[in-house]
Amino acid sequence: MLQEFKKFLLRGNMVDLAVAVVLGVAFAAVVTALVSDLITPLIAAIVGKPDFSNLTFTINNSTFRYGDFINKLLSFVLIAAAVFFLVVKPVNALVERMRQRQPADPTTKKCPECLSEIAIGARRCAFCTSEQEVAA
Repeated sequence: MLQEFKKFLLRGNMVDLAVAVVLGVAFAAVVTALVSDLITPLIAAIVGKPDFSNLTFTINNSTFRYGDFINKLLSFVLIAAAVFFLVVKPVNALVERMRQRQPADPTTKKCPECLSEIAIGARRCAFCTSEQEVAA
């Protein structure tokens, strides 16, 4: 049973997942620092108020801190935008560029008799049963 557990822990996808979680936490810290140290002060320089947490209203002795919600919502939107423009867009462009460089190997060919699509290694056409040349 211990061998099975060891095999489970050392499987490729388990190790990959652990690495992804560690890198995700580190990346989250970098993006949070980017938003809190660079983007939020830039907004504060434009708007004039970097922190909305003091904004509240009261109804029947209940205080609603909508400013804190605005802060967290703004932080979420800025983090999402930073991740989208700094990670998602560049990775998508890189993947698309790699796809354009590597044409896929053909898996089918046309039957010269009936012009239907058949497997590249077929010896006979499944539609017209004519004999096919097998590529070496």
